[in-house]
Amino acid sequence: MKIILLAILCITGILALPTTRLLAQEANSPGGSAQSEKSSTSAAEKGGRAYSGMYSFLKDGEFLQVTVEDGGSVTGYISRYGDGESDKGAFLDQFFKNGKLEGTQLNFTTEIVHGVSFDFRGAFERGNGKNPGDEAYYVLKGTLTQNVTDADKKVTSHSRDVAFKLFPQEGTPAPATRK
Repeated sequence: MKIILLAILCITGILALPTTRLLAQEANSPGGSAQSEKSSTSAAEKGGRAYSGMYSFLKDGEFLQVTVEDGGSVTGYISRYGDGESDKGAFLDQFFKNGKLEGTQLNFTTEIVHGVSFDFRGAFERGNGKNPGDEAYYVLKGTLTQNVTDADKKVTSHSRDVAFKLFPQEGTPAPATRK
């Protein structure tokens, strides 16, 4: 029995040895640093995707959906209550005409719906949420400009500083607790 156990330990050690040498060679070779650069780039891309989610908007019940795609392109929409004469209280969806994320900086413009469009210029910041998936883990702060086109095709713009909080994400696993 002892001989079998000793043989298993020797074989395991022999099999692990080439892997250890290979990892040491990669770490010391010039190609090893390129690998680490590649992994940090993919980490940055994943960081941008981490901003994807549903954020509060101007009024209770309204929200902003942001989806970060590969390459920093952003899709999404605003779901809001209409405030014009013909759509007062109706729920309207305004999709992004274009959107771009560069680092933490987000810019987007919505399509025009019932004579209203929005432009946003701002950045994602860490909020008071303790863990990913918590409410306000990220906050989107910046300037929102509402453009209203009247019947005479005259555009009136109104800008304001805003802070949109990330909604809590259901189904996010709770962090493991240590005992």
